[in-house]
Amino acid sequence: MKKENKATRKGSPPIKVYCLPEERHQIQANAQATGLSLSTFLLNVGIGYQVRGIVDNKQVEELARINGDLGRLGGLLKLWLTDDARLASVGEATIRAVLSRIESTQDQMIHVMGTVVRPRAD
Repeated sequence: MKKENKATRKGSPPIKVYCLPEERHQIQANAQATGLSLSTFLLNVGIGYQVRGIVDNKQVEELARINGDLGRLGGLLKLWLTDDARLASVGEATIRAVLSRIESTQDQMIHVMGTVVRPRAD
């Protein structure tokens, strides 16, 4: 059986791109925002792939924490709104405070989501 020599990227001649320092900086920033090397980023863009940015793990963890807080607060509120006689001592002020906390937690979540969706200027 005869082995075929397949072309590899490293064995192929590179494509040189001349650009201004500002353009190079912008291309490098775009590559960094996607988590790709400069070479891989340019190759993907050049062959028509849609390049997507990576999401910061800390932001995802923060969103998961906030979502958990909202779930716990919602469960507590639901429990308080039942007709259980043991919970009759929970007053309107307490329920309003929990509703306010849910609202502020939602605002916090919207803020974190905005930082994930909007590109950062490094």
